[in-house]
Amino acid sequence: MEEILLKCAVVDDSSLQRLSIVKLIKDHPHLKLVAEYNNAIETKNGLLDNETDLIFLDIEMPILSGFELLDDLPNKPQIIFVTGKTKYAFKAFDYDAVDYIHKPVNKERFNNAVSKAINLFKLKHQNATPEDEDFIFVKSNLKNRKVYLNRLKYIQALGDYVKFITEKDNFVVLATMKSFEKQLPSDRFLRIHKSYIVNLEKIERYNSKNIEIDKQKLPLSRHKKNNLVEALSAIQ
Repeated sequence: MEEILLKCAVVDDSSLQRLSIVKLIKDHPHLKLVAEYNNAIETKNGLLDNETDLIFLDIEMPILSGFELLDDLPNKPQIIFVTGKTKYAFKAFDYDAVDYIHKPVNKERFNNAVSKAINLFKLKHQNATPEDEDFIFVKSNLKNRKVYLNRLKYIQALGDYVKFITEKDNFVVLATMKSFEKQLPSDRFLRIHKSYIVNLEKIERYNSKNIEIDKQKLPLSRHKKNNLVEALSAIQ
């Protein structure tokens, strides 16, 4: 198996904090530092020139926050948030973060987060087949679970959790609908209701109030009906 070497960038407005992360990166055998940035604007421009697999990202920065930076990136590397505040941990789920580390960072916690990034990199890039390209990873029971899109029927919101209904089984994860609405291809999946995102190819029938998937009726929001008709027409 080819040795894994993740190209890394550190983004933090504090030079001391950057220095501590840089040292940990340089001491790690599977990481290579390619850039340091002290603000989000510099990072956005720098990522155009530096191929990056993993970013160690602060959240509270001048001008643009770490979250706002990610909102502006069309192609996101893996993200490990490194911050002095714990209050953003839940929001980090919306950005599919690999991990969320609280400052000050110790070596053991750092290496644990990096291990997650390395494992995810292996899953995505090694021994890939055409079928492997058509999936997303979902964090379930502290592990990254592969979900093939052609087997996913629909997703249901359950408070702070999201339920996945697939052809094989059902499972629940701690996440938000918004995070998966961003990940799923819009030409194949549609949010038909505040609590449901459906696989358009799995819809068997519909009317003005419901859609039906595998004999299961799901509510259709009135203002989503036109979107549904257009989306189904596009895939026919």
